[in-house]
Amino acid sequence: MWQRIYALVLRHVYLHKRSLARNMEIVFWPVMGLLVWGFFTKYIERVALPGAGAFFLGSLILWEVLYRSQQAISYSITEEFWVGNVINLFISPISTLEIGAATCVMGLLKSTVTTVFLMLMAFVFYGFDLFDAGLLLIPYYGCLLVFGWAVGLLTMGMIFRFGRGAEALIWGVPFLLEPLSAVFYPADVLPRWLWWVSMCLPSTHVFEGMRAALAGKDAGPWDLPMAFLLNVPWLAAGGLYFSRMLARAREIGNLARQVVD
Repeated sequence: MWQRIYALVLRHVYLHKRSLARNMEIVFWPVMGLLVWGFFTKYIERVALPGAGAFFLGSLILWEVLYRSQQAISYSITEEFWVGNVINLFISPISTLEIGAATCVMGLLKSTVTTVFLMLMAFVFYGFDLFDAGLLLIPYYGCLLVFGWAVGLLTMGMIFRFGRGAEALIWGVPFLLEPLSAVFYPADVLPRWLWWVSMCLPSTHVFEGMRAALAGKDAGPWDLPMAFLLNVPWLAAGGLYFSRMLARAREIGNLARQVVD
């Protein structure tokens, strides 16, 4: 099992090893976002809200953890469609669990590279150190990573269900979750009914706890436990939906039709 997972991961690592464009994608857009919004927050700090930059930069970096882990899963399988290799992959003696595990490893690798690079850039350009949040940064990172896996599995399940015409969901679903996750503002600014929806997302509790930690306050006692607990049903739902939609696509012959399309 582990050898097959390693082989799948190695296949995608080799793609990045030989492709400058793929490697640039991991850091180019995150860095552009950091530079644009980073200098904007420095301006906001100067004219209105001292200290706001730390909250914004911390949120920006941590959001990339979720986004990149989700993107890695979605891209890993979508690329198989693009190169016409998806049938070869799914007729091989590789289980759905092994495919899911390999894509999750790719999510871990990509999000780690992006996060480390952004943290270095934020320190060099703005003197911002995300580790000011303390050791809580590590479990917060883990929670966002796992939630990104769950969202990635859900989006890939949707593509198997609705076909390649639904590939826009790869980029659209994370941005649907971003305002609900209260990434750049406290959750209590949301309308009450939307606040309840927000509280069902692990990411909301992570960003709320991160802001408290950066402000030098004690994080809410339930933020981290709730993030961990909510990740369990989200990951289970993502894995179950992905496996069910893949099984259905195999049953009705959708895999072959999607390659031809």
